[in-house]
Amino acid sequence: MNPIPSEIAITLENNVPRDKDKIVSVARRLLARGREVGIGERPLVMGILNINDDSFSGDGRVDVEWALRRAVEMVGEGADIIDVGGESARTNRGPVAEEEEIARTRPFLEKFGEAMRGAVPRDRDQVFPPLVSLNTWRHGVVRGCLDAGFDILNDMGALPDDKNARLCAEIGAALLIMHSKGEPKVPHRHVIYRDLMEEMEAFFVEKTALAQGAGIAAESLILDPGIDFAKQVEDNLLLLRQLGRISALGYPVLLPVSRKSVIGRVLGLPNAAARDAGTVACMVAGCLRGASIFRVHNVDAAWMTLRSMEALG
Repeated sequence: MNPIPSEIAITLENNVPRDKDKIVSVARRLLARGREVGIGERPLVMGILNINDDSFSGDGRVDVEWALRRAVEMVGEGADIIDVGGESARTNRGPVAEEEEIARTRPFLEKFGEAMRGAVPRDRDQVFPPLVSLNTWRHGVVRGCLDAGFDILNDMGALPDDKNARLCAEIGAALLIMHSKGEPKVPHRHVIYRDLMEEMEAFFVEKTALAQGAGIAAESLILDPGIDFAKQVEDNLLLLRQLGRISALGYPVLLPVSRKSVIGRVLGLPNAAARDAGTVACMVAGCLRGASIFRVHNVDAAWMTLRSMEALG
């Protein structure tokens, strides 16, 4: 993939419609561990890799060797980023010990580069070798995996302080900031927003400033609206409709809608694995509203969706 020149503006305030369905395609770049990746004109696929056995979608295993093989398969299916996590975000499951989470993810990170020698990208514009994202929110886990290396920290903790940001700055990793309220792994069904989008915009302004104050470059930040986290079905649908307001903040936006409960509620599908068609529909909506990265379980379907959108202009 050709790098995006640094002089290209990343501010979208005057380019993104707030309530109309128009394709938003503004070239940007992401800086991660010394690499420069162009995004925006060609949205990226982030494949979900669960090294745990209690994922809501039932697609994980506590098996590092299996995870490495699966990562190679994901590259062949079109993944630009591999998002690895040793703990499920489900609120009806208790947290695993930090030591256990590190024991699941660190060996994967240590062997990832070697495993990628056997990987073959699906197309010539794919990010290869793929970026690897560590999915955790606990400071001890981030520190415990720091010297093993990762390109992106996918922090689902809503950045209550700058501790994880400082660790990312230490190794030059990009930081993915997710919107939520309250501590992870705890249900927050009581949360009511006076104005969800206004609060989310203010949240991201505050947290991106916090991250940059900790030493992370603006071009190393990604925003995640946190679908299903401290949000009800109506909240999730609203943020999907008005996602352009988050894109307008000028940072790459991740859309992690794959097989989420909001799709299950809309379609009446309790089985998460049956929600891929709904996921594709949400991806199309996300493309139209400026999302740059799509976190998915079904990498093959996501790749075909995004390349079709790309061909249609």
